[in-house]
Amino acid sequence: MPPHVVQAIARYADVKITLKIYSHANLDAMRQALGKLDGRLS
Repeated sequence: MPPHVVQAIARYADVKITLKIYSHANLDAMRQALGKLDGRLS
């Protein structure tokens, strides 16, 4: 979801706060997806 949409929903004044909080979740999701694809890519 675009950061500015999350910012509007959560009512954060600064998009930097949104990115700091929610970027970790995105990184975790990417790690999980890569873990699932690991054996299938080779």
